[in-house]
Amino acid sequence: MIVQGRTPRNWLVTVAAGLTLAAAGSVGTWLVMRASGGGQPVPPRPPAAATNGGSHGPGAHAAHDAPWPDVLVPLSREAIERAGIGLAPVEAGRAAASLRLPGVIEPHAYRQVAVTPLAGGRVTAVPVELGQAVRRGQVLARIYSPDLADAHARYVAARARLDAHQRELQRTNELAAIGAASRQELERAHADHAVQVAEVASARSRLELLGGDLPASGEPAPTPTPATIDVRAPMDGVVIARAANAGLNVDPSMSLFTVADLSTVWVIADVSEQDLGRVRIGSPASVTTTAEPGVALSGSVSYIDPQIATATRTARLRVEVPNRGGRLRLGMYADVILQPVNTSAALPVIPRTAVQQIGDRTVVYLRGSAGSDTFIEREVRLGASDGDRVDVLAGLAVGDLIVTRGSFFLRAERERIGLRTPDGNAAVKTPG
Repeated sequence: MIVQGRTPRNWLVTVAAGLTLAAAGSVGTWLVMRASGGGQPVPPRPPAAATNGGSHGPGAHAAHDAPWPDVLVPLSREAIERAGIGLAPVEAGRAAASLRLPGVIEPHAYRQVAVTPLAGGRVTAVPVELGQAVRRGQVLARIYSPDLADAHARYVAARARLDAHQRELQRTNELAAIGAASRQELERAHADHAVQVAEVASARSRLELLGGDLPASGEPAPTPTPATIDVRAPMDGVVIARAANAGLNVDPSMSLFTVADLSTVWVIADVSEQDLGRVRIGSPASVTTTAEPGVALSGSVSYIDPQIATATRTARLRVEVPNRGGRLRLGMYADVILQPVNTSAALPVIPRTAVQQIGDRTVVYLRGSAGSDTFIEREVRLGASDGDRVDVLAGLAVGDLIVTRGSFFLRAERERIGLRTPDGNAAVKTPG
């Protein structure tokens, strides 16, 4: 029963709901359906929060990585003409059949050695120059070392004491044989002899460690005692670093030289994150330099860094090439041309003018349904590029009609209207 002068509560609720729906229908949320090709609408992407447990659920991090939902941007006929909107279908192909990367020549890290002295002292001579080719065992520097002189003297003294103990042990054995020496005296003589043998071995090891020459058995110690250490090249190669000069005081932790075998060198290049899927260990490579642009050296990818540089979003890769005649010099710039894997597969290709960057996301704009003045903002994932063309790895299909001119105007219009919230979800417009 309706009481006169009063409005039923159910009737008020119904009227309020109707007004809300009418306002929402007049403004619209501009969520768009995914186009299956040629701008034909298909069911929209589900919101990231709905598929990942909400913004505060266990899938919040996955939701951030999920692609943005499509957004419909309305535009009047006059605005389209004023912006000079140009459309073109997405073509099939591949922007780049090969990857061209900038590189730098570096020494083969496994074939270079830092040369350090065996003992501390003062450098007296350096007979080699920076950049000089050396042979294994060649003297690089001479060092006067008091430690070497002390080790040599200790070895000579220990060997003299051992000789004396050997003679004493022999006499004790002869006396014990005729009963003129006790068993206790014989055991003491053997123990003293063992101690002297150990001291000689220790002094000999230290002298050998410092690079000293051992006197022959029975040969008297030279006078004066040798105290010069020869620092020798550990391998055939080129001196690429020299820190030693005459008069320099050094210790065993100092690197005096760096010797590198430059018969093969490394070319270190940076490959972008989006191209990592097209490169493998063993991928063939061609290396050219600006010094000799007509000479191409063949090699292959021998290493790809498992870490991505966060600042540049690139990973370092290494190509090992022969260096015949020493043509490749360390630090020289080089061009690395790689033959990617799976180059036979065709990908959608679009012009760079169609791409807009929004934060860390990349979007393009498609024409809406035929006869309408609406455009679809869609996130895409790009691949390799070659000049003004770029591969599309995800987000578009061949034949989709995209905006190639005036995309910046559409982006500005979308931002002006406020069709997307800061988290990337489509904004819902409500009457104000």
